[in-house]
Amino acid sequence: MIRRTLLISLFALISACGGPGDSANIPEAQPAAATSADIGNYIVHFSAQTTDQLPPVVAREYNIVRSKNRAMLNVSVLRESDNLPSTAEVSVSTVNLTGQLKNITMREIREPGDVEAIYYIGDTTVANREVLVFDISIKPEGEETVAQVRFQRQFFSD
Repeated sequence: MIRRTLLISLFALISACGGPGDSANIPEAQPAAATSADIGNYIVHFSAQTTDQLPPVVAREYNIVRSKNRAMLNVSVLRESDNLPSTAEVSVSTVNLTGQLKNITMREIREPGDVEAIYYIGDTTVANREVLVFDISIKPEGEETVAQVRFQRQFFSD
């Protein structure tokens, strides 16, 4: 039960995104229009946040360094027919607006329960006000086609 509560807290925190700072000279990136995408028979949920927003117990459990200068991506894949989690091959290519490649290695997390939760997380360094563009490739288990999802997020650390 505690793991389910932590998981729910994690997803609630992940959906949070900082606002613009007090400098009018830096353009504000538009937040992602959606946090999910339809890819055929599946729905992909995705979000990104700085890791300092994670509760310490969650960060320890999943070996995530809490920091305002680290961004974490969370991806989950659900079958549309029954809304149940699905395993998938998930890979990510991430760049900032200057074209600098950011390395993110995704790892699968499984949470036991009445219905096993399956999601994929990865993290990378991020500077204050940096905008990252995430290109996510998803191939659900048993599918032939790889789907692509793109979104961007601006991170604030002050």
